[in-house]
Formats: sequence, C-alpha cells, structure tokens
Amino acid sequence: MTAASIRVTFPGSQGHLLAGRLDLPAGPPRAYALFAHCFTCSKDVFVAGRIAAELNAHGIAVLRIDFTGLGSSGGDFANTNFTSNLEDLRLAAAWLRENRCAPQLLVGHSLGGAAVLAVANDLPETRAVATIGAPADVEHVVSLFTDDLATIARYGDAAVRIAGREFRIAQTMVDDLRSHTLLACVADLRRPLLILHSPIDNVVGIENAARLYAAARHPKSFVSLDGADHLLSAKSDAVYAAQMIATWSARHLVDENPAVPAPAFGAQVVVAETGQGPFLNHVVAGGHQFLTDEPEGVGGFDAGPSPYDLLAAALGACTSMTLRMYADRKRLPVERIVVEVTHDKRHLDDSDAVAAGQGTMIDHFGRLVHVDGPLTEQQRESLQAIANKCPVHRTIERGAVISTSFV
Repeated sequence: MTAASIRVTFPGSQGHLLAGRLDLPAGPPRAYALFAHCFTCSKDVFVAGRIAAELNAHGIAVLRIDFTGLGSSGGDFANTNFTSNLEDLRLAAAWLRENRCAPQLLVGHSLGGAAVLAVANDLPETRAVATIGAPADVEHVVSLFTDDLATIARYGDAAVRIAGREFRIAQTMVDDLRSHTLLACVADLRRPLLILHSPIDNVVGIENAARLYAAARHPKSFVSLDGADHLLSAKSDAVYAAQMIATWSARHLVDENPAVPAPAFGAQVVVAETGQGPFLNHVVAGGHQFLTDEPEGVGGFDAGPSPYDLLAAALGACTSMTLRMYADRKRLPVERIVVEVTHDKRHLDDSDAVAAGQGTMIDHFGRLVHVDGPLTEQQRESLQAIANKCPVHRTIERGAVISTSFV
C-alpha cells in the first residue's frame, strides 16, 4: 500500500499564496485532518511529517500549511500575527471543504496547538482537537524574545533570533499576541480534546498542559510525552505522539468513505467490491481477509496487491514452499529461501502459435530464487529442477479450465 502527497496553494489571510501539502492515505480517506505548525516553523518540520504519516496509516488525510511569510508561503512574516495565523487556518479548512472534505480533526504543535484551539468552534465539521506542547496563553510566545521587547517598542520592530534563525518581530505582533485569551476558547471548545505534553519541555512548560486540561470540559485526555523535547526531535517521540493521536481520534471521527462489509466466507475464495472506488475489493480466503486493488495509474488507489500481483505471489509462495518441503525431506542445509517474481507481456516468437490465433503477446513470469546455505552445486541444481515442478508453476504452464455461472 502506498500513500500520496499533493502540493496545494490558495490565497492566505493577507492575499499571498499559502503553500500546503496534502498527504493522502492509500485508499479513500476516512476523514481529513488539518495540522498547524509551531511558531516560526513550517509544514515540513519533522513532527508534522510523522503525524501525517501515522494518520495516513489510519486512513486519515492530512493538510499541513505554511503560515503567511513562513516556509514556502508568500508574504512577509513581520506583517503577520496570531490573528492572521487563525485566518490562514480558516482558509485552509475552507480549501479542504471546497476541494475535498472539511477537516474533522485539528492537530496543532506548540503555538499551532493554541491556534487550533482558537479556531475549532469556527469550523462546524470539527469533531476532535489534539495539541502537542501547546501554551495555555498565546502571550507565552513573547517570552521567546523578552530581551528584545524594548527595542521592538522603540523602533516598531526588530530582528530577533529564535531557534538559531533571525526573524523580524513587529510591535503589532507583540500586541496581538497579548490580546488573545486562549483559556476562554478552551472552556467553550465543545469538542473532544487530547493534550500531549512533555514534563521536561523547557520551551513551553508542563504547567501549560495542566491549565489547558483544567479549563477544558470532558471528554478530555492527557498523554505525557516523558523524555521528549519541545520539538519532538527524537523519532521515537514523534512516532509515539502520532500513534496516540491516530488511535485516540478513531473514536471520534466519522468515516466519510465507509466500505461495504467484507462478505461472509462461503467458498474457497470470495472476492467482493468494497464500494470504494472502481477496483478496490475485499478478498476472503478461509479465515483471512485483505484488499486487492489496481495502481493509481489505471484509476485505483493502490490500496492492495493487483490481481497479477496476487498471481505472481502465488507462484512465488508455491515455489518457496515446494523447495522447503524438498530440502527438509532430503535434509539439505537450506537456511532461508527468498523468491522474487516479476510479470510482464512479451512478444511471442512462435509464428505457428500466432497463426493458430494465440496472439502476438504472451505472459512472462521471471523467477529469481535465493537459497541461503552451504549447498553443493549438485544440490543447487536439484533444487532448481524441483522449483519447476511446484503446483502453481505447472498450473500456469499447462493452463486451466474456468467455468463461470452468474446468479
């Protein structure tokens, strides 16, 4: 199964084009999420990628954007503020609503967490909100450049170094940050809330999580990201946070593309459409269930192996099993067997076959067998001979009779 990523652009709060990235799951999305990054970060910050990947694995599409003046978005960061960030988020949600589906899940990191808390009630389709390392008040951001406040007030703006990078901070941004009362928004959230925070966060202290949690109404949950830094720079921390959000949100989201239930087992193999897209099908084989699909290039979601992938897999599996039975019976020192199978169409060189109406192309399966173990040349030759006698190999070579009835 593969996921896809689409670059999107749309006008932001100040008229400049905002850059976004829509990460899509393999298969039709169950729901859509909107991700807001931290102060002065971008949509491509590591934690954003991990969140998107895990949500994709749970069937949730994720739109992450660069706020005005950051990342690949247009505009001047010095002319932005928290209010403009909120409007950027509203416009991103509107883009999803108009072009895909409105976001059911909002996820925000640091100041982005404060932003999703502030806009959640403006987006009626939102069913759940999750924050990571979010401050309990927006003015907390001002502490990042306290030493520069006098200069900013005197000249109207100043160059400030934040996380090793220089940004121009205007007095209008400082005033705007001080004007928001986030806890009032949290108290009136009326959405399930998940708060994730590290107890050793030295950028936004853990006391912020306590204040958010106390202000929020139930249903509310808290997950401690013990040992993590503010940016969740360790992969294991980012993955853990992402998994928590994905699992928690499943309880609250509505599947916008529900599949028809898999059919009951009634034959050796049962294949039935899921109702999602033109080619996606359930496969039920005994007590086993999985999906089969076609690649995106021919109109599928690539949410499962194609029919020819399954046929190649059957050949590879049968080859491996046959070789293992033979090796064990003959007590050959075979440690591991790996079979690579390829399939394509090739021109048929036999002119008699073409004349007989068999066409000019023939299916060709390439099989590369890796056998690990201290085998002699004679033993390897015997294994190759046995590979050509596996049942699926013989079935493909001699053909089969297929009888079909419609009911």
